Amino acid sequence: MLESETPATPVTFPPAFLWGAATSAYQIEGAVREDGRTPSIWDTFSHTPGKTAGGDHGDIAVDHFHRYRDDVALMADLGLTAYRFSISWSRVQPTGRGPAVQRGLDFYRRLVDELLAHGIRPAVTLYHWDLPQELEDAGGWPERDTAYRFAEYAQIVGEALGDRVEQWITLNEPWCAAFLGYASGVHAPGRTDPAASLKAAHTLNLAHGLGTSALRASMPARNSVALSLNSSVVRPFSQDAADLAAAQKIDDLANGVFHGPILHGAYPQTLFTATELITDWSFVEDGDLALINQPLDALGLNYYTPALVSSADADTSGPRADGHGSSAHSPWPGADDVTFHQTPGERTEMGWTIDPTGLHDLIMRYTREAPGLPLYITENGAAYDDKPDPDGRVHDPERVAYLQGHLAAVRRAIADGADVRGYYLWSLLDNFEWAYGYEKRFGAVYVDYATLERTPKSSALWYGQAARTGTLPEVQSIQ
Repeated sequence: MLESETPATPVTFPPAFLWGAATSAYQIEGAVREDGRTPSIWDTFSHTPGKTAGGDHGDIAVDHFHRYRDDVALMADLGLTAYRFSISWSRVQPTGRGPAVQRGLDFYRRLVDELLAHGIRPAVTLYHWDLPQELEDAGGWPERDTAYRFAEYAQIVGEALGDRVEQWITLNEPWCAAFLGYASGVHAPGRTDPAASLKAAHTLNLAHGLGTSALRASMPARNSVALSLNSSVVRPFSQDAADLAAAQKIDDLANGVFHGPILHGAYPQTLFTATELITDWSFVEDGDLALINQPLDALGLNYYTPALVSSADADTSGPRADGHGSSAHSPWPGADDVTFHQTPGERTEMGWTIDPTGLHDLIMRYTREAPGLPLYITENGAAYDDKPDPDGRVHDPERVAYLQGHLAAVRRAIADGADVRGYYLWSLLDNFEWAYGYEKRFGAVYVDYATLERTPKSSALWYGQAARTGTLPEVQSIQ
């Protein structure tokens, strides 16, 4: 039996392994007009009719801004040892430039102090997709200057929190920011310009490099700087040459466009070839790759489901089965000749196939890709249609099984030699799920959106038991 299946005996993790949960600012904080905060691109996008399910937005979200103490106490009660959260750029630096608003920084100071008081290690993500609207008005991520504005912002936050926060992540899933935001338009700011999306990807890479340097200049040397990538596990439909070429093209667009320059100091030549009819990449200036290729202290990997692709048939039509929302515009520039296939197996409410082997494969790939670089699973989780029972309890056995399978895959990778140092469940709380609004529940903690009452689900109790014991309880152990 593989460890990605239900183990017959307990699976032990290293004693220092971090058991965490993750959130992002716009999805949970609310308080969008308090303490000087100004609109981000997600405020604008979510208030644009037709952009989100039900016209939902994050104005209140789950009100973490006012309820953070209760949420931290809940994490402590569950036995979590780490919490990954993001900073709202427009709460700290409302125009995306200039001096910080100290009231905005004070919220994060209070949050960090509360976490430390409960023995929970904070991990700060500087950017989780909520660009200040004024920077988008000036060109957004396709505009090179945005990278320099990000570095200024990184220095501000590093100086404010670097004495108490040791784990830092520059960007979360830059692929989504670039390609869902500027190519397919299903994420903010909702633009559909393939050339701009590739330029945005480069600016995000540059922002990471400049931001890394800014953090290191403003914080104690002991602190760790990382990046979280939603690297795709891309599998060819067959071993035919055309399908292998299709998989290579998607791998370049999903993975190589970021890890190439960030880890190795170069973009894949095959990426240039695939996109030559869209852009000549002249926006890559001399010295950029050296700025981007800063040494990392760790790498964050976000994983949900693998991709299965083939060369497109001449009569291929209909929506892409890539799991990234419905749009007439593709998030894969230069890949109109690639077909995405639904992989077989059970699915979550997102329609994503449940496949823990993909997480093991991803970990081992980056163990080879960046030998010696510590890894963290900075997001992994599942959406289900959770509902309280008549007694008010929320049983989610599907999510418990999902977590058990994926954590077993992590442990198997560790046994295979991978240096994985922690796991952050996505997500701590049910929350605003971007274009899906409040329809998709990823939380281990149920939120009644009418009252904002929090109720730990069975999965939260199971995960808390895993965190306290360092082993994976039986799936049936939490009732």
